[in-house]
Amino acid sequence: MGGSDAGERVALVTGAASGLGQEFCVALAAQGRRVAGLDIADLAETEQRIAAAGGAGRFLGVTVDVTDPAAVTAAVDKIAEHHAGLHIVVNNAGIYPSIAFEDTTLDDWRRIMRLNLEGPFLVTQAALPHLRAAGWGRVVNIVSAVVFLGPPDMVAYTTSKAGLVGFTRALASAVGHEGITVNAIAPGLTRTRTAERTVGADGGFDRVRALQVVPDVEEPRDLVSTLLYVCDEGSGFLTGQTINVDGGSAKH
Repeated sequence: MGGSDAGERVALVTGAASGLGQEFCVALAAQGRRVAGLDIADLAETEQRIAAAGGAGRFLGVTVDVTDPAAVTAAVDKIAEHHAGLHIVVNNAGIYPSIAFEDTTLDDWRRIMRLNLEGPFLVTQAALPHLRAAGWGRVVNIVSAVVFLGPPDMVAYTTSKAGLVGFTRALASAVGHEGITVNAIAPGLTRTRTAERTVGADGGFDRVRALQVVPDVEEPRDLVSTLLYVCDEGSGFLTGQTINVDGGSAKH
């Protein structure tokens, strides 16, 4: 399987119903890959976009909570059986509430860690046997530029994403000899429906844009080329890295 054509690869994307996850599903399918999406929300829009772009039959949507261990294992196994394999895992699902540290409850903290950090752990652990069976794999964790910037009102979120960077580095060391790479992509504030409803409602896009070198609001499509690069057949020497794509607000 290691020398197979890119179009034979099967990709799994979490948080696939909208925003970045949906954009990633559409882009991966456009390359001829078979794609599966996990989300607790309705995945019909993602499937429709892929079908409209000529990818009918390439997408499988599975409604699942990525923090539920048994449900995640069942969903990943279902995907691997349906698509006859699994090669690419994109851990995109997450939440990013803005809460002052003093107002962050233990329940808030645990909810953020559970989805942003435990979710990728569960999905990747369930997927790893399938990647190993293929002898080739790409694990991509979507983190955030906040790990470099440390905004004061997002202590819990920043901590969860920094943990995911550590997960990326250590897992890359653990599986690199098996033909599996593990990398992270760190977007800046990206215009999605959720971001517009929350951060954007109080002028967040303008504040973030003022920090950037590139004077535009980041869109989901701005992350696609980086995702495809990390997942590419020729990117086997790229692993353990966090690639920052935020318009130059953080330089590291």
